[in-house]
Amino acid sequence: MIEHSHLRIIQALHVNGTLTEAANALCLSQPALSHQIRYLEKKLGVTLWEREGRTLRLTQAGDLLLAVADQILPVLSQTEKTLKAYGEGRQGILRIGVECYPCFEWLTGVIGEFMQQMPDMDIDIVHKFQFSGLEGLLNHHIDVLITPDLVKKENIFYETLAEYQLVLLVAADHPLAAIKQLTPEYLSKETLFTFPVPQERLDILTHFLTPSHLEPVKQKKIESLEIMLQMTALKRGVCVLPEWLADNKINGLRLKKIRIGKNGLHRKLFLAMRATDKTIAYIKKFVAVGKKTASSSFLQKNG
Repeated sequence: MIEHSHLRIIQALHVNGTLTEAANALCLSQPALSHQIRYLEKKLGVTLWEREGRTLRLTQAGDLLLAVADQILPVLSQTEKTLKAYGEGRQGILRIGVECYPCFEWLTGVIGEFMQQMPDMDIDIVHKFQFSGLEGLLNHHIDVLITPDLVKKENIFYETLAEYQLVLLVAADHPLAAIKQLTPEYLSKETLFTFPVPQERLDILTHFLTPSHLEPVKQKKIESLEIMLQMTALKRGVCVLPEWLADNKINGLRLKKIRIGKNGLHRKLFLAMRATDKTIAYIKKFVAVGKKTASSSFLQKNG
């Protein structure tokens, strides 16, 4: 039988790369870890690792076991946290998945208001998935998913939190600062800074450039919003943000907002959940707080 400790071992070896570092991460001695590896391989009747110098490389069987570990360990971890919360007299944990890089500042306000109204609840944020957000929802790794993408799927229910407008940000002395609205042709001549998400989830590409069969001269992915804004202010490129976030961030920076297209580029933010969970009291409360906060944060800026 495969045990919890076996899954932790294979994940630690994969993450750390060497026997010594994996043993340290697991708070084991190197001989003890080597013994457990040999025992596991003998028990399963397959070789899980092959040595390449000082490092260990997973075999095909090892890759399979690692995939299982990546699926099961997060579920076990979240279950342990929830059971601990129950044992401490709290109502439970709301596990929130986030597929929207710009949403974290807005989410901070939502969480603060939610926890004031639901003091017996705890919050866990997941934003870097071993899986897609919807898979995480269906596999019970998370309870709700904040996403700008509505992907119809059986047993998934979506609540619309708010509509917002995307705007182009350029340096105040950038040549594009003089235009009133952005065209695909203008943007195709620029270096575009984006968050590190799949291309098909970048609205500025899928809903603006790609329909015109154009692409930016160069695309550079940046995880930090602050660095992205600084690079934009230095005329190293341009970026696209929700207008409400741009309004909160450009104070003190020599940046200008430009409308995207004739009518603007409008998108929606959704909260996805399992259809069976939409009547749960604390999820209904989170939806209500999310809509209220989004209304004051997003619509006021767009209005």
